[in-house]
Amino acid sequence: MEDVVIAGAGPNGLMLACELALAGVHPIVLEALPEPSPTPRANGLVGQVVRLLDRRGLHERLAGPIGPPVPAFVFGALRLDLTLAEPNPLNILPVPQRRIEAALGERAAELGVEIRRGHALTGLTQDDEQVTVEVAGPDGPYALTTRYVVGADGGKSVTRKLAGIGFPGVTDDRTISYSASATVPADMIDAATGGLRVPGHGVIPPLFHYRTEHGLFVYAPLAAGTGVTAIEWGDDAEDDEDRPVTLDEVRASVHRVLGFDLPIGPPDGDGPHLLRRLKGRNTRLADRFRAGRVLLVGDAAHVHSAIGGPGLNLGLQDAVNLGWKLAAEIGGRAPAGLLDTYEAERRPVAERVVMHSQAQSALIAPGSDVTALRELFGELLRQPSTVQHIADLMSGADIRYEPGTAHPLDGRWAPDLVLANGIRLAELTRTARPLLLDLTPAASLGDEVTGWAGRVDVVTGKAGQEATAMLIRPDGYVAWATSATDPDDTDRKALRAALERWFGSPVDM
Repeated sequence: MEDVVIAGAGPNGLMLACELALAGVHPIVLEALPEPSPTPRANGLVGQVVRLLDRRGLHERLAGPIGPPVPAFVFGALRLDLTLAEPNPLNILPVPQRRIEAALGERAAELGVEIRRGHALTGLTQDDEQVTVEVAGPDGPYALTTRYVVGADGGKSVTRKLAGIGFPGVTDDRTISYSASATVPADMIDAATGGLRVPGHGVIPPLFHYRTEHGLFVYAPLAAGTGVTAIEWGDDAEDDEDRPVTLDEVRASVHRVLGFDLPIGPPDGDGPHLLRRLKGRNTRLADRFRAGRVLLVGDAAHVHSAIGGPGLNLGLQDAVNLGWKLAAEIGGRAPAGLLDTYEAERRPVAERVVMHSQAQSALIAPGSDVTALRELFGELLRQPSTVQHIADLMSGADIRYEPGTAHPLDGRWAPDLVLANGIRLAELTRTARPLLLDLTPAASLGDEVTGWAGRVDVVTGKAGQEATAMLIRPDGYVAWATSATDPDDTDRKALRAALERWFGSPVDM
């Protein structure tokens, strides 16, 4: 019997596979497509997930050392001045999704993960002990038995449907978007900003959602090539899915949005190039993330507008939250109810992403009333407290799991500290193991972890930050913290309770 079968070899499925493998569980990944899709999709990562990749050593593979947070971003096609946020929580990683998938695939292979491409999940049945999955493979159908199945197979998830999990939500058919890889005349590019000079509009900044009364326009000069997107509204918006989109259609849509004939041309290079038409958008949230021995991550559990780029930030953190918990369950070391905390922790995060993506969609809609609302929001976004709130929301820095009352860091993302010897916390978390970071002068808290030897790593050292000791979960969140230089019996009792809460009962040595 297999331990875990993952349906879907996109970023979320591959990330989960890596996390399981780091914890000693080697899943089988089924992917219906025979090869990774060359179709351009997401153009990068936004938010806490960038720091998460840094803590697994994946950021360096993709783009070298992690850089500082960006000084500005966009919310509902309004500029978000992040110099007003302290701390600024918003990092970005402008790397195409196909490169992210390739890096995750390479890492999974290094960890011994078996990826079966061209193998599609077609059926499943489960009981209290196992799941039997039916698979259509290149050499014919076959079956697997496994302890758990995880659906990472996208918004149209076969896994979710076979498990009988509902996917309630709304479909908005009032929008149609056109996106294309293209070239623009060099004399229209503003040398100072890299933006696009458009008569009647001035300079449209790169990667900025530019809203007019007729729609939305995005100019995206990226390393992989320049992209343009136009989004229009209207109840009579039509889409013939069987008719291939043309560059002339994209030009016409841009003209309707900007009132200007933007002379875009065919893209340079061999591609792959984007030329796409999409009608409407879906906002849906699975009515549960688990049905017995079947679990969902990423788009299989939630779909929403892509505005602000929250999709992979949400999905990859789903995978990392689930990975260590599922591995502990399979390994027989999970405390009661640990696996249930996956949905308890991640569903509220998904609900907030759905909320702010819908709010941003409302702010870019046409109409004088929306224009007035945007004017008000523009005023609010000049206030540091508002900028901080929205930056934390969009990045995911506002996440707090099961907050305790003993310390402000309880349940939060562990701060990106550097020890006195120059070692970063990100370098200590590459193994995805629980970590007790003991920075107290006596460095004696390791005595409390004796019963969890082999399950929890202990690192001592010195660093200047708001906590003198932290128990950090494999997903990077703080399970316990103290600022005491000499932790007393109350601190130590709380530490032992957190160890037992998240990593099971101690073993007598």
